[in-house]
Amino acid sequence: MYRPTRAPSASRSLNPYIVCFVTVAVVVILAVTTALLVYFLAFGQKHYFYRSSIQILNVQYSDELSSSVTQKYRNLSGNIESMITRTFKESSLRKQFIRAHVVKLRQSGNDVIADIVMKFKFTRNNNGPSVKSRIESVLRQMLINSGNLAMNPSTELTPISVVDTEYILTQECGVRPDLITLSAERIIGGTKAKEGDWPWQVSLQWSGVHHCGGVLISKKWILTAAHCFRSHSDTRQWTVTFGISTTFPKERRGVRTILIHNNYRPETHENDIALLQLDKEVTFTRNIHTVCLPEASQNIPPGSTAYVTGWGSQKYTGSTVSDLQQARVNIISNNVCNAPSSYNGAILPGMLCAGLSQGGADACQGDSGGPLVQEDERQLWFLVGIVSWGYQCGLPDKPGVYTLVTAYHDWIKQHTEI
Repeated sequence: MYRPTRAPSASRSLNPYIVCFVTVAVVVILAVTTALLVYFLAFGQKHYFYRSSIQILNVQYSDELSSSVTQKYRNLSGNIESMITRTFKESSLRKQFIRAHVVKLRQSGNDVIADIVMKFKFTRNNNGPSVKSRIESVLRQMLINSGNLAMNPSTELTPISVVDTEYILTQECGVRPDLITLSAERIIGGTKAKEGDWPWQVSLQWSGVHHCGGVLISKKWILTAAHCFRSHSDTRQWTVTFGISTTFPKERRGVRTILIHNNYRPETHENDIALLQLDKEVTFTRNIHTVCLPEASQNIPPGSTAYVTGWGSQKYTGSTVSDLQQARVNIISNNVCNAPSSYNGAILPGMLCAGLSQGGADACQGDSGGPLVQEDERQLWFLVGIVSWGYQCGLPDKPGVYTLVTAYHDWIKQHTEI
């Protein structure tokens, strides 16, 4: 049966008032959109990054200043950053200045040169040579107000791109996203990590299945727990993945060498530490770079905050997860952890306890070998522990037990030359 087309209906004209209203509305919307676009392009604020150098005249260079993890380097860099911040906050650029960060300390004769990056926000039509001159002028004011540091700011101030800033900062250990962007805020929260939050965390996979965590400490070395390899020692079966997902990783690498501490004792968990050498170096990016290793003398005070991360199960005997999780815990003294109600003397000098007295936040099965990290005053993150053992997961008075990284400073350096 055919379906004939419908006969055309009688013509219906539009109401002229409706046509007028629609026309006016369209014109108004276009006008507002154009005005907002013009305002944004002319007056909207944008972030700008600059690089400069400052000569420190009354500090003699020493080998301690060649490494960003030494206390002397951290103190001097922190003082320089505080001085720059205070100077700008007291200047006419107080509303434009966001943050300064020392990226390197280097030698100039007997003096020290500090290479710094700074972040500002300016309106888009107000970031020309005059602004550059204003920044240089404020930096020169530090000659007058430098306090205990005798400074000689460089006259060379160089604008750098966001990409270049990111590259410079990701070459530094212990950097998280808020520092890469030189944000003024510290962003940590929730239980599920976002991409790049913990860029040193890796998954160690046996035959393609997540088995343990690990920590990136250089372009070719991973630090982890020795017990991960008690029955899995064939390097050909191991792969290392990078990124927050074990299912869809950012990068994969094979394993060339497994180095287990010679004095590892499974029955007491002593010296539960191992190193993996990758078969190919990784390229540092925003989402993949190293944590800082502490000095042997670095202080880890009881009660201080730390974070543990991994893909371990959410409860004892549970299954591992595919997306990286994070938990905030507190450092617990070995004396408290060795109490009869806790681990009754099983915590040895090369171990560290962390958790909550009421339980709840803890590492669990599948987190072994992963990092326990703390943030310093310059917002750099240091590895203080490696997930080792514990009684079940998250129970009161049964915190997680970690390999104390400071106790193995020399062992790590001996095998990696980091």
